[in-house]
Amino acid sequence: MNDNKLLPLREKIDAIDAAILELLNQRACVAQEVGHVKAETNAPVFRPEREAQVLRNMAEKNSGPLSSDDIQLIFREVMSACRALERRVVVAFLGPVGTFSEQAVYKQFGHAIEALPCISIDEVFRATEAGTADFGVVPIENSSEGAINRTLDLLLQTSLAISGEVAIPVQHSLMSKSGTMEGVTRICAHSQALAQCQAWLNQHYPHVERQAVASNAEAARMASADYSVAAIASEIAGHQYNLGIVSAHIQDDPHNRTRFAVVGRLHTTPSGKDQTSIVLATPNKAGAVYNLLAPLSKHGVSMTRFESRPARTGNWEYYFYVDVEGHAMDAKVKAAMDELNQDAAFFKILGSYPCTV
Repeated sequence: MNDNKLLPLREKIDAIDAAILELLNQRACVAQEVGHVKAETNAPVFRPEREAQVLRNMAEKNSGPLSSDDIQLIFREVMSACRALERRVVVAFLGPVGTFSEQAVYKQFGHAIEALPCISIDEVFRATEAGTADFGVVPIENSSEGAINRTLDLLLQTSLAISGEVAIPVQHSLMSKSGTMEGVTRICAHSQALAQCQAWLNQHYPHVERQAVASNAEAARMASADYSVAAIASEIAGHQYNLGIVSAHIQDDPHNRTRFAVVGRLHTTPSGKDQTSIVLATPNKAGAVYNLLAPLSKHGVSMTRFESRPARTGNWEYYFYVDVEGHAMDAKVKAAMDELNQDAAFFKILGSYPCTV
């Protein structure tokens, strides 16, 4: 009886799938034509501002029942596959395979890319600066622990520009080769992950040694080879290295998130909803910071983030990392940036990019 009801519905789905397939290939053909036009002018394969516009448009037009998040996920992969017909983009990230950085890569670029794992954040920058990778994805800020200082320091020095941002929910699990803590003498993870789980670890395993390693995925790899090691990592890393879960979701903050920056040689054009990141330093005098930021208020530019880092000169001087709403090409943002550049002891635009977080 059920088969009699299901058969016409399945036939309807088959017909719709055939139509979707035909339309996908039509889209791919047009994407190939776009690729030929880009090749004539040596234009970049990946345009984050254009893809952001497409995703926003799909979310606005979506009438359900699929959620807008699901629609955007589908279209991200469609664009990724079409983009790969021109050339597969190479994206460097903090490896090994199984890190949250890798998840951020696929969330931003889709899966039709070549992902390049690197042993450190420094190496992500080096690979991208050298042209081994088209883009690099690096953690820049965690909602629990604040800024990733090494990334901030490298952004100050690099010739690369930020062309995108990605936010990933960070859920940590304690895992081991046996799936238990029997015989475990060390808990390994990235220093940030250890900090994000500190209260939980203090409560449950206060006497077990904690060791900071290059990444959570590296900790998972170590645990896969040594019964005395437990790792704090994502469940994806646990599956990658065949680990058993001792306890899931052990992060102290249930809403823990990490924001990642996409860096590369590309400078984006306005997408309609953008953010600009800058770094600056003030003259060492009273009221300097207040006076320096006054142009933002004067020109009606909203500041969304303000972070300081020591300048390491020994004179108690600081660099200030600031995010503002709008693109550097927007009239009011440009006017504010011009004034800031005149008044600051140091000024650098790190990049303008579509605001998606």
